[in-house]
Amino acid sequence: MLTAFLWLIRLVTGAIALGLLGLVLAYYILSRSLVDYDEDFTLSGITAPVEIVRNNDNVPHIFGQTDEDVYFALGFAHAQDRLWQMTMLRRTAQGRLSEAFGPATIKVDELMRRLDLYGQALSSVAAQDAKTQTALKAYSAGVNAWINEINAGARGRGAPEFFLFSNEIAAWAPADSIAILKLMALQMTSSLQSEVLRARTSLLLSPERLADLLPDDPGQGVAALPDYASLVPGAVPSFTPLDFALGPFSPVTDPGMAGASNSWAAMPGRSAAGGSLLANDPHTDLTAPTIWYLARLELQSGGVIGGTIPGVPAVLVGRSERLGWGLTTAYLDDQDVLIEAVNPEDPEEYRTPEGWERFQSRQSIITVKDAEPVTLTLRWSRNGPILPGTLYELASITPPGHVAAVSWTALNGADTSISAALRLMQADDIPAALEAGRLFVAPAQNLMLADLTGIAMQVVGAMPARDAANPSQGRMPALAANPAAGFKGVFPYESNPRFVNPTSGLLGNTNNKTVNRPFPNHVSFDWGDTQRIQRWLNLMKAREVHTRESFIEAQLDTVSPTARALLPLIGADLWFTGEAAPEGTPERLRQRALVLLAEWNGEMNEHLPEPLIAEAWMRALMDRLIRDELGTMADSFTRVSPVFIERVYRNVGGASVWCDVIQSAAIESCTDLSRIALDEALLRLTEKYGDNIESWRWGDAHQATHDHPVLGDVPFLRQFVNIRQSTSGGDDTLMRGVTRGKGDEPFQNVHSAGYRGVYDFADPDSSVFIIATGQSGHPLSRNYDNLGELWRRGEYVPMSLDPELARAAATGVMVLTPAAP
Repeated sequence: MLTAFLWLIRLVTGAIALGLLGLVLAYYILSRSLVDYDEDFTLSGITAPVEIVRNNDNVPHIFGQTDEDVYFALGFAHAQDRLWQMTMLRRTAQGRLSEAFGPATIKVDELMRRLDLYGQALSSVAAQDAKTQTALKAYSAGVNAWINEINAGARGRGAPEFFLFSNEIAAWAPADSIAILKLMALQMTSSLQSEVLRARTSLLLSPERLADLLPDDPGQGVAALPDYASLVPGAVPSFTPLDFALGPFSPVTDPGMAGASNSWAAMPGRSAAGGSLLANDPHTDLTAPTIWYLARLELQSGGVIGGTIPGVPAVLVGRSERLGWGLTTAYLDDQDVLIEAVNPEDPEEYRTPEGWERFQSRQSIITVKDAEPVTLTLRWSRNGPILPGTLYELASITPPGHVAAVSWTALNGADTSISAALRLMQADDIPAALEAGRLFVAPAQNLMLADLTGIAMQVVGAMPARDAANPSQGRMPALAANPAAGFKGVFPYESNPRFVNPTSGLLGNTNNKTVNRPFPNHVSFDWGDTQRIQRWLNLMKAREVHTRESFIEAQLDTVSPTARALLPLIGADLWFTGEAAPEGTPERLRQRALVLLAEWNGEMNEHLPEPLIAEAWMRALMDRLIRDELGTMADSFTRVSPVFIERVYRNVGGASVWCDVIQSAAIESCTDLSRIALDEALLRLTEKYGDNIESWRWGDAHQATHDHPVLGDVPFLRQFVNIRQSTSGGDDTLMRGVTRGKGDEPFQNVHSAGYRGVYDFADPDSSVFIIATGQSGHPLSRNYDNLGELWRRGEYVPMSLDPELARAAATGVMVLTPAAP
């Protein structure tokens, strides 16, 4: 017995030793791809020595004698820190994910092949001006120089992920950078999803009730829009909920998850220090690492610093000594769905206003890991690519004998958006920046500008022109054979909204409606915000002059205008009512919750219970208001619509009829529904967080989910690659944290400001910025998440262009020396 026990001890000890040895070996192998930021390199492709000075936050400051050398070094630095992310962005745009990940990503690849974004990017290379082509080539050479170093120096395949998936790294090319911008355009538009959602909902609701739930303009009443069945005969109503996501790496999301952002600016006269101010925080899906990468480039035109996207050789948001620029999604209606009638005698033909015309078509093969390849027949009509019913839920709105074509401004083989970005960051002042904006095609953005003397905001991107007689005005799909349907070219750049040096001295945008123009000059019927803009206006009016600190305060503001406006409405007949109830009863729990909410100021602080109660209540109320009319289609509306609830509780246009449950004999009032929804919300919260309502924390539910796109769902590994943080804010606060809206964790923060920057031109070097994770994409690097805690706490890092300050705080200085000819 003793002998057996001794052997057991030896076996366990040996197993532990082998396990530890395996961990040490794995760490050694994976850490080979960690970058030594003090290492120097001798490389071909540069003309003179280049310095990459990385400060304590791992922000590279790049100094070279020519712009080409600086772009080369940016490509080198991007590849060092984010090579895996860059290759995944490229694979997504190319429609080649399934080569590495198998059948799970076939739908994404199919969409990308059918849209042919990479083909458009290849064609667009020749459309760039000479300086941009030179920059793209130099940047690509820098990326490829690091790939060569990986292959030559056994540097752990460049990133740990390459050990688990395909380690093939194709050479970088100029078209790859353009394709990434096009991929961003796809992620930042939701016009197509909104058309499908509105079409499907119109088949279930009257025009009056449709205008309640999906208003074209929150300030207007019923929209003069027919139901979809009258636009496209043969469409069949369905209660099946919509799900636009395509699985891993899906660039398509629900409409509420499309691009968003905040940006505002003040003229020198509204600044306490006498210099222009600009704040910007673009919102994107939270990932680890974030899509943003901080960098400083010393160009011949001067230094520029700000946020870049790995794979793109431009500071997309940031500043120079003389100019600051920020971006917010313009919510331009840049997509139309056209329903093409297929010739029953010849399926290769479709009806046009002039008669039958043949589809253009070709085949494309998707290589799938561990499975048979998939062959696609790609087709185009004059209106754009034909998408199958399996994408964007198009089958649910496409009648038999028809197919859906998509028109989109980004489907442009002469897209000069990258040239616009490079010109913008080298502009000296607002007029030069506005002129650079002329070249933007997609994604459509509100370009916020501040220079030494003024401020401006310009909508950049191609704005589609439509016929005034368009049957759906672009709000829903229409029959393509109708000569009034579809795009009729684009408006001239001068038609895009522009605001320069307003008399108020302030400009701001929170994805709110920017202009009040009639169709077809309207820009959009769907806007990304009706709430945050109200809070911003209140904060701006509270001060006669502003400072960098007041702009930071606004950027980090967590007061919910939605909660402040809606809670008094939905609880109007519930506050301080009812008899005293014994502990442990639903009535007593409701009274405790109402007491907390009555004394709450609307601040979505992570440490408070009130935000959790309010959000759960409004979510339950929203669901109860619409579910009996829409059935399971209600699952398509995953977030609270403040405009809808306000219309219902103010009975705008008879909207209070939503409160009556049509499937019950009784006539329910809005007060009844409020009480029932609150009790339901409290019951669910009690089951999850316990009976002590005062101990609930919004931050426990509103965790920021910076998840690794590939390894984030893998058991054990996800503990090392995912970054989770308790966060304040919510869907409608200026410090925005969009909730998931569905599943077991509906309040998780999944879409937020990946970058924040505040620029003060009274003292430009006092400007600050931050990103949501860290600069490195390597999970073993200290720079993987080092900036994330600062971001969570609302802190920033210096954004100085002072070369001496960069060198003084350097944690690594890398010198790239040209190789001998």
